[in-house]
Amino acid sequence: MHDPAVVRAEYADETRLAARKAAHTGAEGPDAREVLFEAVVERGPARILEVGCGEGELAERLGRETSAEVVAIDQSPRMVELARARGIDARVGRAEELEFDDASFDCMVAAWMLYHVEELDQALGELARVLAPRGRLVAVTNGQDHLKELYELIGCDRVENQFTAEVADEALPRRFPRVERRDAHGWIVFPDSDAAQTYVSSLVALEGARVPPRDGEIRARRLPSIFVAEKA
Repeated sequence: MHDPAVVRAEYADETRLAARKAAHTGAEGPDAREVLFEAVVERGPARILEVGCGEGELAERLGRETSAEVVAIDQSPRMVELARARGIDARVGRAEELEFDDASFDCMVAAWMLYHVEELDQALGELARVLAPRGRLVAVTNGQDHLKELYELIGCDRVENQFTAEVADEALPRRFPRVERRDAHGWIVFPDSDAAQTYVSSLVALEGARVPPRDGEIRARRLPSIFVAEKA
């Protein structure tokens, strides 16, 4: 998941991302996006940086529903283009080399993206550097057994993930003195095999994997965790 070539292919355009988003329609359990949003706004930040903004939905909402200045970066030029079309101050950039001064932001967001960076420890160091004292990082990732049932169904090994929730439990406290974990676990429900196949086909790392035909819905647990990390 942190191979640069795979990441570039995954986000070269919005098609694959749209297929993955669609799979969460009708998901059971808490909406991790809402838990994330509340974790950001509850401290009333004045300046927010979203790292790995994708198409910019969250950055746009933060700009619309708060008084904060919002800046966003993504390593995909296409994602930056889409975010800019929403009126966001979006720039091409990498988490490992943030082009901002020390203590530039009082809140930072890294949602479902730290498993894509090449050098995790370097990226966490950069996030801590750019965050102001007593500032907040909100990082989101999935647990090790996320979509376990789907992987078992297609008979594939799990895609290597260097930043699972279990890893975050250990890695974040090394950079931030206070870390709180807020789980938003539930289930993804694919109505049929075709819907599950559409999701599997959207992942470059699972190219060629096939979902066997079966009657009825396919259920797979989803294990997102929202980490609220605060700087001294």
